[in-house]
Amino acid sequence: MSRASSHYGLILAGGRGTRFWPRSRRSHAKQVLRFGGDRSLIQQTVDRLRPVLPPERIWILTNDHLRAEIVRQLPEVPKAQILAEPAQRNTAPAIGLAAHILQSIDANAVMGVFPADHMISKPAKYLQFVRPAFKAASAGKIVVLGIQPRWPETGYGYIEFPKGLKPGSRQPLPVRQFREKPDLKTATRYVRSGNFYWNAGMFFWKTSVLLDALREFQPKTATLLASLPAFTDRQFSSKLKHAFPNCENVSIDYAVLEKAPNVVGFATTDFGWSDVGSWNAVYELLPRDANANVFRGEALAHSSSGNYVDAERKLVALLGVKDLVIIDTPDALLIADRSRAQEVGDLVKKLEQQNRDDLL
Repeated sequence: MSRASSHYGLILAGGRGTRFWPRSRRSHAKQVLRFGGDRSLIQQTVDRLRPVLPPERIWILTNDHLRAEIVRQLPEVPKAQILAEPAQRNTAPAIGLAAHILQSIDANAVMGVFPADHMISKPAKYLQFVRPAFKAASAGKIVVLGIQPRWPETGYGYIEFPKGLKPGSRQPLPVRQFREKPDLKTATRYVRSGNFYWNAGMFFWKTSVLLDALREFQPKTATLLASLPAFTDRQFSSKLKHAFPNCENVSIDYAVLEKAPNVVGFATTDFGWSDVGSWNAVYELLPRDANANVFRGEALAHSSSGNYVDAERKLVALLGVKDLVIIDTPDALLIADRSRAQEVGDLVKKLEQQNRDDLL
């Protein structure tokens, strides 16, 4: 058996993607949507990992609302390996659960953690970092991939590497510190320094190493997960429903990465990464016409520029407007200033306050 046969992938797919309302709904969230091409974000995630992780070694954690659609979209992934969490408890319990399952199946398991809702336009280059990340994790390290910052982003956490690093090295570097989302002044200083990278939520470790870290830093959650029987046990699901909601609601960054001593990372070079965080981000990723418009569906534009239109069932005519996001669905229409696309999630909160479950 090759060492790589003990490599597994965990795809985290539990988010709602509220900033992509009205396309994104509880049962059809961002990760199962298509933003260009004919493959959804989660399908693209499985596709680009295939050279290093066959579908039978992929595990997916999602929620009850999304599981059926993910099973439908990913027939190549064993259905039993697409799990719905009994409750949302953030990434530390979710990753710990996957580590517990994999450890019960393969004592030598090494797992990579991958978000389901990112885009990577240069997958071959991306895998040039995934392979050595698995290698470093196999040696007992906790490994993170850092994304070289392209602007002073305040919406991401940062990874601080040693000064004077060489971007793109295939050798892991010690991580000096994880930094919380900064203000603009601090983010600008990070980018200028050259040794601060975006934290994109891609991690690698032996399952045994991760479970040891949870026992040390999150003993309550570790004890609850350890109480579960093996995944193949008939009582696994019922025990999980009882134990999991009692786990601490905490991110893996805060629970483990910021505390563990054996964390290393790769200061990657550009592989076309985007977290696709808003409708404006989708607009920036897609080809635009001569007037900087992006149309998904039929549109007629006059004296209009910089617009993103997604309306597949009707002609959309634009006259004298610019920098709008227009998203048409059978039961809702969004018209927003493109520069305020990050605020679409606030509209979803208003719908929740109004108990409009029919639109959520």
